[in-house]
Amino acid sequence: MGSLTKGVAMDNQLQVIVKDSGLESTKAQVILQKFQDYFSIAADWEAKAKTLVVTNDTQKAEMAMARTGRLFLRDKRIAIEKTRKEMKEQALREGKAIDGIANVLKALIEPIETYLDSQEHFVEIKAAKEAELKRIEVERRIEEERIAKEKADAEERERIRVENERLKKEAIAREEKAAEERRVAEKQKRQLEEKAQREREAGERKIKEVQEKAAREKQSADAAAKMEREKAEMKIRAERAKAAEEQRKADEALRRVEQLKTVVANKTNTCPKCGHQWRDK
Repeated sequence: MGSLTKGVAMDNQLQVIVKDSGLESTKAQVILQKFQDYFSIAADWEAKAKTLVVTNDTQKAEMAMARTGRLFLRDKRIAIEKTRKEMKEQALREGKAIDGIANVLKALIEPIETYLDSQEHFVEIKAAKEAELKRIEVERRIEEERIAKEKADAEERERIRVENERLKKEAIAREEKAAEERRVAEKQKRQLEEKAQREREAGERKIKEVQEKAAREKQSADAAAKMEREKAEMKIRAERAKAAEEQRKADEALRRVEQLKTVVANKTNTCPKCGHQWRDK
């Protein structure tokens, strides 16, 4: 009932196109006769196409039927196009009507043909879809791997940058520590050198003081020794003078004794005090 209703509607649509074209009734009738059967064919195959639904690889009969229908409709579509070209050559008005009818018919048939083509080539279409899905999956996986690699590379670059920063900071810290140790060492060295200088200067002053003290003590000792020598020499001289005096006195006493002896011998007395001489009678 639905196909019949649709066929009637198509007939009415075709009559409207012919009427609007302004063709003579005879020519309009010819055009209607040329194309009217195709409406029935299209309506018939539209109903048949809906019964052909391929959902798996085993439906070979349905795919074969779809192929048969597609080829049949392709032939009808080609025949329509051929008829259109033949009839359009008759006149511009006829061409306008023919174009309109042909376009309506093609618009009606092509979706059915396309559907039947999809049913006929179910396996190829399915394979193409699967291949496309695989291609998309491969591209997705490649893209994910690329993104993962870029992320890994970025993380590695960041790790290297952080490591370089750490090493740089450690190098700076080591250099600062070494510089501080050098400053401390140089300060200690200066302090030791200054201490050694002070100790050396103190030692030199001590040596100088000892030397000066020794010189003073030597000078004092020399002076004391000189004084002792002089004292000894004075003592010796005094003793010699004393001895000489005592020798002189002794000699004088001996001389007086000798004189006395002479006086006694000459009986001449000489006063020891005044030297007056006298003889004994």
